[in-house]
Amino acid sequence: MKTEYLYKQPKTLLNKGTGFLTGYSHSLNPYTGCVFGCSYCYVRKMPVSLFRNKEWGTWVDIKKDAAEVFRKELLRARNKGPVTIFMSSSTDPYQPIEHKERITRSLLEVMAENPPDFLLVQTRSPLVRRDIDLLLRLGGKVRVSMTVETDLDEIRKHFSPQAPPIQARLKTLQLLKEAGVQAQAAIAPVLPSSEAFPDKLRPLVDRICIDDYFMGDGSSGKRTRQMGIHKWYEPLGLEEWHEPSAYQIVYERMKRVFSEEQIYISQQGFEP
Repeated sequence: MKTEYLYKQPKTLLNKGTGFLTGYSHSLNPYTGCVFGCSYCYVRKMPVSLFRNKEWGTWVDIKKDAAEVFRKELLRARNKGPVTIFMSSSTDPYQPIEHKERITRSLLEVMAENPPDFLLVQTRSPLVRRDIDLLLRLGGKVRVSMTVETDLDEIRKHFSPQAPPIQARLKTLQLLKEAGVQAQAAIAPVLPSSEAFPDKLRPLVDRICIDDYFMGDGSSGKRTRQMGIHKWYEPLGLEEWHEPSAYQIVYERMKRVFSEEQIYISQQGFEP
């Protein structure tokens, strides 16, 4: 499927943290749209997608000269009080076009010069490893949250065939740990996984966040129900994994190798 890329000149980059992100002063999206186009992505039912009248995953807007706009906004925001940033809430900051456009890297360069009080980088892309040098400059003020919804790549291929392979994400967590960058594994949303999942994560991270459709789509599961996500489970015969209680399966498994203090549920796992 062909992707439409458009260059847009943003007037603003920082948005006020609201709803699920009320723990943050701001959210930051280097792009609008996302080519990973995951079947379960709640952004499909948000205005940014609905008003586009194009299939989610087939278009991306590139925010041209984003660093210049962001630099001024960040300084203004810092003069008003603490600045905590969630990057990103409605796109992946490291989707493939970032290889070429380097918008996310340009924003990190601004933050390395004038650090916010805290930055959470939410991604499912191994490309984040390219920016380890800048992440290290932010020290304890940054955490990378790597989405690893499952340890089974055949499940990943069923639900999000355009997203990066699971093994590449696990390798990236290993590289982040070796470099000394704070990171967590975000099992979000919970997808069917194996009993061995905790053992695969244990050497890589000291922090796990577990989230599902019902807690994490910002509407108590309403957006997810509108998308009919349950139908993706039926061909696999895994309907029980779509139940609101499914996250507890993963939680109990994780408790075998992680302490309760290392396991966070939904919103608390994404807080600064």
